[in-house]
Amino acid sequence: MGRVVLKRGREESLRRYHPWIFSGAVASVEGDLYEGEAVEVVAADGSTLAVGHWQKGSIAVRILNFGNGFMPGPDGLMPDEFWEKRISEALRMRSVLGLPDADGSTTCFRLVHGEGDSLPGLIVDVYGEVAVIQAHSAGMYLSAERVAAALMRCCSGFIKSVYNKSTGTAPHRAGLDLQDGYLTEPYVSGNETSVSENGHSFLVDWATGQKTGFFLDQRDNRALVGQYAAGRRVLYLFCYTGGFSIYALNGGAASVVSVDSSAVAVNMLRRNVKLNTGNEDASGRHSAVCSDAMEYLRDIPAGYFDLMVVDPPAFAKHRDVLDNAMRAYRRLNAAAIGKIAQGGLLFTYSCSQAVDRKSFELAVFTAAAQTGRPVRILRRLTQPADHPVNIYHPEGAYLKGLLLYVE
Repeated sequence: MGRVVLKRGREESLRRYHPWIFSGAVASVEGDLYEGEAVEVVAADGSTLAVGHWQKGSIAVRILNFGNGFMPGPDGLMPDEFWEKRISEALRMRSVLGLPDADGSTTCFRLVHGEGDSLPGLIVDVYGEVAVIQAHSAGMYLSAERVAAALMRCCSGFIKSVYNKSTGTAPHRAGLDLQDGYLTEPYVSGNETSVSENGHSFLVDWATGQKTGFFLDQRDNRALVGQYAAGRRVLYLFCYTGGFSIYALNGGAASVVSVDSSAVAVNMLRRNVKLNTGNEDASGRHSAVCSDAMEYLRDIPAGYFDLMVVDPPAFAKHRDVLDNAMRAYRRLNAAAIGKIAQGGLLFTYSCSQAVDRKSFELAVFTAAAQTGRPVRILRRLTQPADHPVNIYHPEGAYLKGLLLYVE
């Protein structure tokens, strides 16, 4: 078993249960380590502190187990018992949340949320009877088959097959043979199924869709839009496959315009509208537009839309581009605030982990000031409870949003 020895005095973050060890804290490594190997982490005095996945880069070790509990086997992988314990713990927390629910009104949710479930680098989303794995580290990619086996054992009551979709997230420089595909016998035909979320229906394609196929982190915020949509003219920018659109339509919106630059996403959006309302344009209440969001926003008349949802992709995936990202948030929100109707409601978001809440709110404040319009914060918005934040890892609170009232 490989070992990572920390510099003297650099174990304090582990004493506070932070799940990352940065490369600057490492004094030496023992053994011929391969990226993704589970290693023992020891203090300068040789005492065992934790076990975690070794990797190259600024984050050198992602902690799996504090203390000397579960230890890796001769192959450098964690034992089956470790995965069963972690998956069982994650499932137990979701059962407290009522997931999966008994009446079938919500059949899609996040079962494993990385550091929030003490499994850094691993995402597991459930779509009906299919679990979709996404590995963000070499260690989790190499452990995918053991994760799948644990899922099948722990969740046998509802999960029938496991799909690995990690080619876009696992580190390409780690020398891994990256391939997407089923880790078990496929339970459904193809890579698409229909799921329910709060009684609304959505088609999900985990093979070709973004992320694992759907943005489960906006469930509570979609429900909030549904509560405010009645009688309003709604504009949804960066709509993907139409999550907010469906809630707004089913919530009684007078009209909904959904805008995305991806023709593939817009096609799935139209199918989702038909699935929920009976036809692709919701009897004239829905328009799907394949366009750049900023260009569309620039060309619309001011004051027409009185509810807007602005949900862009991550503008800053790392801190090197943070300045550019903040300029983009200011520009986008200034355009939206400037065009929304008097008394309008603006739901605006950032899903960039590199952007903290204070910085995002400052960008929106600056955007509002540029327009000269009075703006009030009605709510601060975040991710749902099945995307938990480890109290020792506040960086996990990545989704930030504001509900604004614009006079």
